[in-house]
Amino acid sequence: MAFLQFWSPSADAQIKTGDKVPVFSLPDQDGKTFDLATVVGKQPLVIYFYPKDETSVCTKEACSFRDSYEEFKKLGALVIGISSDNVASHKKFAQHHNLPFTLLSDSDQKVRKLFGVPKTFVIPGRVTYVVDKHGTVVHTFNSMKDGEKHVTESLQALQKAQ
Repeated sequence: MAFLQFWSPSADAQIKTGDKVPVFSLPDQDGKTFDLATVVGKQPLVIYFYPKDETSVCTKEACSFRDSYEEFKKLGALVIGISSDNVASHKKFAQHHNLPFTLLSDSDQKVRKLFGVPKTFVIPGRVTYVVDKHGTVVHTFNSMKDGEKHVTESLQALQKAQ
C-alpha cells in the first residue's frame, strides 16, 4: 500500500469540490513571486497542473486556454498554469505560444503535493481546479489525454458558478 502512495496520493489527500483552495507562493514566468493569497476571494480562479512545457498534450492544453482566454476574462477568472518546469522554460513556452496567462514554476512539486495532484506512474498528473470568488473549489477535472477538455470543463463550471 505504501508503494502505491509513492506513485499516487490517496484520494483523501486530493483537493475536492467544496474544499477551500490552499494558498501558496511560486515564481512566475518572469521570475516574480506570485502569491495566491493576493487573489483568493477577489475573483474566480482556474488553476491547472500540467506535466511539462512544450510536450504535445500540454501545448494543446495551453493553446486552448490561450484561445479561450477572452471568455475567461469576461467571466472575471484568472487562469494559472503550474508545472515543475523552471522559470526560463515557462518564459520560453509562454513566448513561443503567446500565452497571456500566468505560468508558475513548482520545481520542488510542493504545491502539486499540497493539492494532492496524482501521478500516472512517474508522469505528473494533469488536473484543473476551478475556484469561485470565495476561494472554494467548485469543480475539478482530471484527464491526462484530453488537454482541451480542461478548458471546456472550466468554462462550463465558471458559467454555472455565476
